[in-house]
Amino acid sequence: MKRFFTAFALAAALAVAVQTNAAAAEKPLTVVELYTSQGCSSCPPADAFLGELAKRDDLLALSIHVDYWDYIGWKDRFALPENTKRQRAYASKLGMRYVYTPQMVVQGAAHSTGSDRDKILALIAKARKSKRVAVRISRAEDGIRVTVPGAGTADTTDEAALWLAVFDSKHETAIKRGENGGRTLSYYNVVRGIKRIGTWSEKPLDIPIRNADMSTDGRDGCAVILQSVSTGRILGAAKLALTGG
Repeated sequence: MKRFFTAFALAAALAVAVQTNAAAAEKPLTVVELYTSQGCSSCPPADAFLGELAKRDDLLALSIHVDYWDYIGWKDRFALPENTKRQRAYASKLGMRYVYTPQMVVQGAAHSTGSDRDKILALIAKARKSKRVAVRISRAEDGIRVTVPGAGTADTTDEAALWLAVFDSKHETAIKRGENGGRTLSYYNVVRGIKRIGTWSEKPLDIPIRNADMSTDGRDGCAVILQSVSTGRILGAAKLALTGG
């Protein structure tokens, strides 16, 4: 009898653990995007702060490297033209006259200097109160599957773009020239590619994506972001580890 109760207790504990892990996996994510550059001398404190944010399970914290500082002596190997294009789109939607680094954009709706911890944490706390669309991302036989529910799941009727980003969890780079020359810097959740994979207009989406179409070779994780086309506000997001089982 004692052995039976021990087995029962173990099974119950495992069930609770599974439920807890499932709930954690479905926790609504607030998206924090850091626009940064290895050629920017004021960026390292923001890069380190993003590393702290990347550890939180309620955030999707991404390091997005831009290429417009490459001309001043050091070419950022993580910089992509599409990253700069994304930041310039934010500038237009947020009423900015120029782009800058380090910039953190929170939930596509507000921004501040990436090293201003108090301001960024306040923006995150405010963004957490907004209603979210329950975007889901899961493993499939030959890649991943992305699902988005239909009407009535958001506080807007805006058409939304569905973006897929692939990223590396951490990189350390020895900077040999430029404003950060002589330093070895760490970067977290470094976006290595981002592309639009669909459009949502309050109709359910179910999108399979093959590994061959994701550019996932060597990448640690991926994320999907559902974002209003008109305002840039992020309606929902999900992330998935591509390594470690």
